[in-house]
Amino acid sequence: MVKALYQAVGAVFVANAFGVELTIVQQITIVLTAVLASIGTASIPGGGLIMLTLVLESVGLPLEGIAIVAGIDRILDMFRTTTNVFGDNSSGLIVSALEGDLDREATATPLEVLESETLAL
Repeated sequence: MVKALYQAVGAVFVANAFGVELTIVQQITIVLTAVLASIGTASIPGGGLIMLTLVLESVGLPLEGIAIVAGIDRILDMFRTTTNVFGDNSSGLIVSALEGDLDREATATPLEVLESETLAL
């Protein structure tokens, strides 16, 4: 979902940077295309910038705007990737725990291991 927000905001930014007025239909198209593109985007660093071209083309915005966004994309992409990895791992852990398949010993943090050893003494 973070990538969908990034692509929608990036498209609106490019439109404003080039002085293009977006109609309500174009704004809805941007949102729908961004959501669909974010579903199909690989969860790798830099994947969102490539999919931004799809969103820009869907409403006829100039692709030259990607050059403007690319200047700060690397820094923002690190945060998006971190959020994505954290969310994927957290949801996997929660589903595993709910299904009863979670190996508590394998997922114990070093502090939990230290506490259990201290209590065993």
